[in-house]
Parts: sequence; structure tokens; C-alpha cells
Amino acid sequence: MENQHLERKLKNRHIQLIAIGGAIGTGLFLGSGKAIHLAGPSIIFAYLIIGIALFFVMRALGELLLSNSGYASFTDFTSEYLGPWAGFVTGWTYWFCWIMTAMADITAVGKYMQFWFQVPQWIPAFLCLIVLTILNLLTVKMFGEIEFWFAIIKVVTIVALIILGLILIVIGFKTDYGQASVQNLWAYGGLFPHGIDGFFLGFQMAVFSFVGIELVGVTAAETADPEKNIPRAINSLPVRVLLFYIGALFVILCIIPWIKLHAEHSPFVTVFTLVGIPAAAGIINFVVLTSAASACNSGLFSTSRMLFSLGRDGNAPKSFARLGKSAVPSAALICSTLALFAGVILNYFLPDIVFTLVTSISAICFIWVWGVILVAHIIYLKKRPDLAAASKFKAPLAPLINWIVLAFFIFLLVLIGMAADTRIALFVTPVWFLLLFIAYSLHRKKRQSQR
Repeated sequence: MENQHLERKLKNRHIQLIAIGGAIGTGLFLGSGKAIHLAGPSIIFAYLIIGIALFFVMRALGELLLSNSGYASFTDFTSEYLGPWAGFVTGWTYWFCWIMTAMADITAVGKYMQFWFQVPQWIPAFLCLIVLTILNLLTVKMFGEIEFWFAIIKVVTIVALIILGLILIVIGFKTDYGQASVQNLWAYGGLFPHGIDGFFLGFQMAVFSFVGIELVGVTAAETADPEKNIPRAINSLPVRVLLFYIGALFVILCIIPWIKLHAEHSPFVTVFTLVGIPAAAGIINFVVLTSAASACNSGLFSTSRMLFSLGRDGNAPKSFARLGKSAVPSAALICSTLALFAGVILNYFLPDIVFTLVTSISAICFIWVWGVILVAHIIYLKKRPDLAAASKFKAPLAPLINWIVLAFFIFLLVLIGMAADTRIALFVTPVWFLLLFIAYSLHRKKRQSQR
């Protein structure tokens, strides 16, 4: 088992599109409706602020990964710079993050299938999970190809939406709600219609839109020429945020006054329906369906690789570190799939509240992971100035910016606690960390007794 290694089958085009796919998730298509409802047009600024903060997280992640070619993912450098407990807690938390996220994604698959078929949400969720598991068991290149084409669909759709939207704004296209115009941004209560409180409440859903942005850090061990491809993917992040988030939301809010958008419906579908192209609404629904399936696909990939790393380091059953004939950690993948069946069960019993609950929990856990990356980077700069000096991909403004972004993350946790429907997650999530620290303590005692 010690001689088994993940294969570097992911090419540059895969990594670039995996990075884009990670940045454009279910949150933009499904969650942005609720975010707009809470914050109004000011949600654009929320996405921009979070995007800037996460760019610095990604640069820290990139520098750390490239400082040692032996790092398979960020659990390796968290263990080295913060201690074994950090690798254990962060690895299992990241696994938990993606299980929660993929639950939200299969929830979204169920919701979007109801556009065409009036079937219970859990049935499409179950079928999606089975198909993606089978495809991921074949080869890592299959994951790369699926994600590549899913991401292409998302990119083409958003670019088309922006181009169409700009044309409608320029010609002053009239909808049932008035004329498409930039003035719609401030004509209905200003840019901050719900004041600063509403603006802050929009952050929670906006954060969820970015979960998975660090997925490039999990692909490191399976990336061909990581020194070239990882920096290229990370540096394109600001352009992606500006184009896909700010551009799309700007166009949507100019075409339809924010007060006319429904919190539970995708604003993307609403725009194309208003324009009078009913077939286009079906097409957009298909696109957001593939977006949710794409994010679920990423979830299966990332959770299986994280279990592989944990198993390899002795922090999970050793069977998780075994690779199948196609160099895929099959046992780890099947374990994650079984955990995701809990999402299907939740869809069956609690279809209406699942999305908000799991997005809130995953957002809190992802904030932990992002925070740990920043802390590990601060310690790396202090302990290994030789590596920092030799780095070809230095994180800008570090370590000062690391502390500023960490303070911002604490602020986000406070905001999550302010909203009634997300507050429960803030109280539930610490239970996960408490269980993890107990598990690590027992795990450490067991390993010490075996020596």
C-alpha cells in the first residue's frame, strides 16, 4: 500500500475548468435569489468583498502547496505547521464540509428536476448520486472530463446571459416590471434598501456561492506540472469573480427590479422567462441542474481524496488509502457516497429546510478550513523564511493580509449567528468540532499505546 500513488492525470485544461467550476457553484444559481432578497442590489458588494478575501486565501494556499512537491493537499501542510491535530481536524472537517455541500447540491438537483417532472425531490437526488459515483470509480481523468464539460456549460451560459443582458439594457427592453436599465439598481430603495443589516445578512448565502474555490488544493497530487498549472488557475480568480458573479448579478438586477425576484427561485430562470423565451428558461434550468450535479461531482472527488490522505496518514481506516486498478481510492469514494445517502433521506423527510440548513453548516466549516490555511501560511513564513524567500509564487501582502482576512471570517461567523434561519447551524457546528477533538484525543492515545 505504501507504493500506491495517485496518478497525475489532470491536465491544464482540467485544472483551469475545475477552478472555474469550483468558483461557480449552486450558490450562484440557487442561493443568489435568497441573497438578493435579503440584501437587495448591495449583494454585488458582498460578492466582491468575499471574492477579494478568498483570493488572498488561494494565494496562501498556492504558495504552501508549491513549497513542497510532496504535499498532496492542504492537510499535509496544516499537519506540518500547526501539528498533527490540525491535519486530523481539518481533514475530517473538509470531508464533512463537502458532504454537507454535496447534500445541498443533490437537494438542488431535486428542485430543478421539478421544473419538468412533478416527482419527489429525493428521487432525482438518489439517481444523480448513483450515476456520479459510478463515473468517479472509473478513473480520475473521467472526473476531470466530467468537470471540464460541466464547467464549459456554466461558463457559456453566464457569458450568454451577460451579453444578452447588456443588449437588453442598451436598447431599453421593456419587461412586465418596467424597462431594463441601470437605474433599476437604485430606483427601489437605493443600493442598500434594507440598510446595513440587510447588506450583512446577504453575506451568508454569498459565502456559500464560493465554497469549493479551494478545490484546486485537493487536486495537487493528481495535477500534471503543478508548478505551472496551479498558479495559473489561482491567478485567474479575480477575473472569474468579476465576470461570473459581479457581471451576472449586475445584469440580472438591471433587467428585473430586485423587489420582483423571488427568494426561492433562481433569478437566472426568471430573467429568461421575462424576456419571453420559454425554451430558454428550460435551457437555463438544465444549466443550473448540471451546475448542481457538477458541484456534487466535485464533492465526491474531494471527499474521497481527503479520506485517502487521512487513511495514508493513519488518521482514518487504512482501507481508505488503498487504490483500485484505475488508481482511484474506491473504498474512500464508496464511504463518501454512503454518507451522502443521508442527504437523500433528509430530502425525503425535510425537503423545504434542507438547503438553508446544510448551506449554513458547510459555510461555517469552510470558513474554518480557509482560516486554517491562512494560519498555516503565517507560521510557514515565520518558521521557514528560506522556503518563503525561494518561493516563485509568493502570496501578496502577507502576513498582514492574512490577519485582516481572518478578522473578516470571524465577522462572517457573527453574521451567520444574526439570521434566525442560519443561527441553528452556528450552534450545531461546534458539536462537530467537539466530537472531532474527542476522536483525535482517543486516536492519539491508541497510537501511543501501540508503540
